[in-house]
Amino acid sequence: MNSPDDAVICSAKGCRADAVWVLAWNNPKLHTPDRRKTWLACEEHREHLSNFLDLRGFLKDVVTLAEWEARSSS
Repeated sequence: MNSPDDAVICSAKGCRADAVWVLAWNNPKLHTPDRRKTWLACEEHREHLSNFLDLRGFLKDVVTLAEWEARSSS
């Protein structure tokens, strides 16, 4: 069983909700093309955080947390 310290929470400022989404992004001025940074999002903040990254040309992928974890474990 996960402890409270293992909780995966939304990256939106002040939000303490459980994350459901992973927003993979890359700033081409700072990162190599294959590098992926991640933000986590709850249902409420997924669209807002995605739009923020997309407007800057940083957003690369949006997947569920479960899908991201499955990718990472393979």
